[in-house]
Amino acid sequence: MKLKFVLPFLFYTFFFLFYPGDSYQLHLFTYYRYLFNQNKKIDEFDLKPIPYLKSNYYQPIISAQGVYVVDLDNFTPIWEINADKKFIPASTAKIITALVAYDIYKPEQIIEINKIQTEGQVMGLTTGEKITVENLLYGLLVHSANDAAYVLANNYGYEKFISLMNKKAKKIGMKNTFFIDPSGLNDNQYTSPYDLSLAARELLKNNYLAKIVSTKEIIISDVEFKYFHRLTNVNQLLGEIKGLGGLKTGYTENAGENLVSFYKKNNHRYIIVVLKSENRFQDTKNIIDWLNSNVDYIQIKI
Repeated sequence: MKLKFVLPFLFYTFFFLFYPGDSYQLHLFTYYRYLFNQNKKIDEFDLKPIPYLKSNYYQPIISAQGVYVVDLDNFTPIWEINADKKFIPASTAKIITALVAYDIYKPEQIIEINKIQTEGQVMGLTTGEKITVENLLYGLLVHSANDAAYVLANNYGYEKFISLMNKKAKKIGMKNTFFIDPSGLNDNQYTSPYDLSLAARELLKNNYLAKIVSTKEIIISDVEFKYFHRLTNVNQLLGEIKGLGGLKTGYTENAGENLVSFYKKNNHRYIIVVLKSENRFQDTKNIIDWLNSNVDYIQIKI
């Protein structure tokens, strides 16, 4: 057997002998199993710091029925409840709506409003108004505007747009997700905490959209400056918690309170998904406090 295969084998044999049980060394093997299948020299591995729990017995008090907390940089899961269970997405569906809209439109493209959705949260679009896709995206992601979601879908072709949403979800690995409408109003669609973390990660790869979801408040207008819309972010934690940069809220009576958050602390980045909560903002605050006090990192050098 070649030396480059023998050394890793011996290293991890002794590694696990001296660290039995539920240790962060065992978690390293669990979350980074792909490393053992790569034909690389040992000195080529460049591992990012690995998160671990200081205490497995200390957990945040929350009301949410679905939770997924993940380190964004290496996508190591930190805490989960019903990670793959299907929940109603409500307006968290707009994450995928935004990704599809970004794929098919240019931000400066102008859309004339000819059909208006008035149900639920809206930004107040007017028939005949001409507005850029960029400003519709601000309405969609900042104000969670249902009318903006439907304009983006209808202008492209409603059924084609929904098909693209489901194709996008499948492409990024969302296996327990299905969309029916672009706003999240319809409760006959579903997603999971883990799937929404994938959607959030995909959005955060896009600096343009990541900037929009971190916007607390903005006033936008149509291209002729006849109609102005004051957009206020539904996320109450934005501007209240340092390091929190969005990402998307969601609510219907059947879905409960949903919240997907992006949080940064000490050069570490997290995605926090909370679904079917009785108080999404308090749940997320409790999870952030827990992250700050109970999660640490180890740098593995090979």
